[in-house]
Amino acid sequence: AMAGASEEHNLISGNLFATLQAHLKGKPCRGFIHDMKLRLQVAGDDLFYNPDVMVVCDPRDTDRYFKRHPQVLVEVLSPETERTDRREKFLGYQRIDSLEEYLLVAQDKVEVTAFRRANQWIPEVLRHREDTLRIPSLEFAMTLADLYDGLVAGTDGRLGSVAGVETGLKG
Repeated sequence: AMAGASEEHNLISGNLFATLQAHLKGKPCRGFIHDMKLRLQVAGDDLFYNPDVMVVCDPRDTDRYFKRHPQVLVEVLSPETERTDRREKFLGYQRIDSLEEYLLVAQDKVEVTAFRRANQWIPEVLRHREDTLRIPSLEFAMTLADLYDGLVAGTDGRLGSVAGVETGLKG
């Protein structure tokens, strides 16, 4: 059996999802977290993935159990999935005509890589707590400090959660 996602993974994806949900309230877009499948058709085959966070704005996406037309996809990287997220999924996701942004979020350090259709999928890397993660197609922004809220760097520099301590990454 596969192990579940780490505490850090859950905090990061939860922080992003909660902030996105609040931002999307009253708008035609809908946010989904890891249990919603993404269906891709590549070379006649159906492939299904579970992005950590997905935003769908396309009215054609009416299936209850999977989506085909996301506007934004986010993967929180783990050692087991990073290669797939950076290569296989990235190549497949670029084929989605509705996709505007693909974000890769590190869970062991403060780092977000944003790929945008408007920028020919050239990566933009954010590495500082005071940096602002922008998702232009959704008119959305949040600081990396808020994205990584609940996580602090240990003595080895790797991020870890601090249960019950309200320090986050501020300061």
